[in-house]
Formats: sequence, C-alpha cells, structure tokens
Amino acid sequence: MQNITIDDAVIDYAKELIMTEMTRTLRTKQTDHDYAHPDVLVSTEWVAAHLNNSDIRLIEVDVDTSSYKKGHIRVAAGLDWTTQLCDTIRRDILSKDAFESLAQSLEITPETTLIFYGDNNNWFATYALWQFRYYGHEDSRLKVMNGGRQKWIAEGRELVSNIPSFSKTAYRAKFPDDNVRASKDHILPFLKNGQINLVDVRSPAEFTGEIIAPPGMSETAQRGGHIPGAASIPWAKAVDEDGTFKSFGDLKALYQGQGVDPAKETIAYCRIGERSSHTWFVLKYLLGYEKVRNYDGSWTEWGNLVGAPIEKG
Repeated sequence: MQNITIDDAVIDYAKELIMTEMTRTLRTKQTDHDYAHPDVLVSTEWVAAHLNNSDIRLIEVDVDTSSYKKGHIRVAAGLDWTTQLCDTIRRDILSKDAFESLAQSLEITPETTLIFYGDNNNWFATYALWQFRYYGHEDSRLKVMNGGRQKWIAEGRELVSNIPSFSKTAYRAKFPDDNVRASKDHILPFLKNGQINLVDVRSPAEFTGEIIAPPGMSETAQRGGHIPGAASIPWAKAVDEDGTFKSFGDLKALYQGQGVDPAKETIAYCRIGERSSHTWFVLKYLLGYEKVRNYDGSWTEWGNLVGAPIEKG
C-alpha cells in the first residue's frame, strides 16, 4: 500500500474548520435557549414534521390577504385580518362572542396548540396570537413559526391551494385579559412621572411627524408625531434578513439600549396596533418583560384625541 502523508498545515486547517462549525452550532443552540420563553417559537422543520398532529391548528395571517389562496402550508387555516380579526362596524378588536365564533369555526378547543405564521416577518401572525392571548388561550398553547411564510418558501417547502374544512367546536373564551391590552387611560396618567416605558414601533418618518401613516393606508389621524417620552424602535428591527427573530443578546441590546427598562411596565404602540403586537410578543415572550401591553388604539386614536400631548421630531 502506498503511504499517504498529510501536511500538518492541512490537518490544522481541518481542525480549525471543525472547531469553527462546532462553535457556531453551540452559539446557535445557546442563543435559542437564551430566550425567556423559547418554547413559544417553533421551526419550519418542526412544523413540517407535525402537520398530521390533530392537536395542532396551523393558522396563516398575512398582510397581503390574497397570499393564502395563492398557496399555503397544508392543513393551515387562513385568516383575513381586515374582516376576521376586527369588528367591521366599530373601531375595535373582535368582541368576545365574535372571537368565540371564529375559534369554533376553526375547530379549536382550549387544548388545541395554535401555531401562527404569515408574511412580512410574521407581522399579523403575532397580532392574531395577541388576540387569542387576550381572550385567555393558554400561553403554553400559543406559538409562532420562526421565519414565517418567507422562510418556509425559501426552503422550498410545499404550498397547496386547497382550503381545509373544519368541524365546529363549542369553544368558550375566558374573561378578557387587560394585562396584555392598553388604552389611552393606561398612558395619560403616567406621562409626566416616567413610570412606564413607551415604545413607538412605527417608521422614523411616522415617529417624527413627517408623515402620519404609511402610503396607501386608510386609517389615519389628524396630527402627526409621537407620544411624549416614547422610544423610537421600529418593529422590524427585531428580526434578521431571513425573517427569524434576532438573538436574545441582540434584542436585549436593541431595547435596553434605547432605555426600555425591564423593571417598568411597557406599552407598545404603532398606527392601529398590529405592528406593536409584534414588539409586544418580542418583549413579553423572548425577552421576558413581566408587564407588557399592546396599545391597539395606537396613533389613529392618540393623533385624533382633543388635547392629547404630542411631540414632533
């Protein structure tokens, strides 16, 4: 047999590659487990392996309400945020009765684990999850598919166009949990004493008052600007390019670096409460802030209030 001699430099290089990969893998695992509540996230691989689990309901909610019909994950239900996650007559989220009817139509029981996902970095997926939490669905049964629709498609996973049917259940909501929802009355008394964190998750142009709402949006306000004392931290800064959430360390630096004190109650707001539900999710579940509320009245309420204090710039 011919003896093969491997140069020491080649061996050292191979060892270095192996150690680099091991370090990267370990860091990824440590990052995942650093989240305050890591079980609130599931991977695309996990979803693909559990599509036949009858105890799980997969729910897609997209900014682009036509996306679901063009193709979605097999067995996933689709919700239209413009008609199914709001009161279509008055400015409000679903009433308790309407919420119960929605959950019943999706064959959901209190024991059902709900996996939410959608386009645009799971923007409206977290909005739907927030409403389910508001009406008392157990925290342990509420989850988000990390990376959302974008990551599922990027990995070449299957999309189908057929819409699944569901049997009706007798789902009953619990009493609304005001610990996750804020109103203007939660904010006004505390503006001068700094007892709460306010996080404005809109774009910088909305925050400064340069624009009142993103182009094409029908819900708007009479005045532009922001609530005095609010920190400007756009919601999408919490995710990486692939749509997955940033690491615990990066998220901690993002929010605490802007003065969002975990020892204080925090209220997030945007224009109508959907982008801020994403930040609410990050602060509550990934960073573990104990008291976080989503102000769904947001700027379309505050910017129309007579006499409400506003800052610009």
